[in-house]
Amino acid sequence: MYFGKATRLSVRFAAFIMMMALCITMTGCNYAILLGYLIGGPPSIEPDFDVMTNESMSDKEVSVCVVAFAPTELKWDFPKIDHELSKYVAYRLVENEIKVVNPDQVKAWLNANPDWDKAEEIGKALDCNYVIYIDMNDFHLYEENSTTLYRGRSECYISVFEMDEDGFGDKIYSKEVNSKYPIRAPRSTSEMSLDTFKREYLSRLSKEIGWLFYERYNGDNIPDAI
Repeated sequence: MYFGKATRLSVRFAAFIMMMALCITMTGCNYAILLGYLIGGPPSIEPDFDVMTNESMSDKEVSVCVVAFAPTELKWDFPKIDHELSKYVAYRLVENEIKVVNPDQVKAWLNANPDWDKAEEIGKALDCNYVIYIDMNDFHLYEENSTTLYRGRSECYISVFEMDEDGFGDKIYSKEVNSKYPIRAPRSTSEMSLDTFKREYLSRLSKEIGWLFYERYNGDNIPDAI
């Protein structure tokens, strides 16, 4: 369900080769840029969280809780979508060497405290440095006005709360994520089951959210473009 480190490198390498092939076939390609890519690889993109806060979740002493909230109308069609997304995002962060509280621990605390209303409560209870709170406003798996084409679509509002030693939290970061996948064109429902596409889209959405918190590279979007 999630790529390991070696697989991520191979996917990134494949995307890199595709970029190089495209550049070579284009007239006016800047060969100085091409040479730089060949020597050092594609340029990296600093996480937006790091840019906006001057902090980093990649620091070794930092631990993170991930929690998602979905309104009742979303749960009619996707009863477990909040826990599913938080679990995908948690594993995506772990994959990129960010220390994350086990999502099953987060779920157990939420189940035991159904009246919680602040993300900081979770951070205090589970003793983490940051809480990533994902507010899911919308989530769909079909192309608009279609039952025969898949296209994942979602709107999420991401907030990060920084916890202090006394268990109080301040919101230090927020970002809206509007996601659409596949990027280029929808996919026929004859190609795969709905459950399979759902897993594929959750993997993609977790990547888009994860990119806010860990380094990525130009070209990382290429494997998901179609």
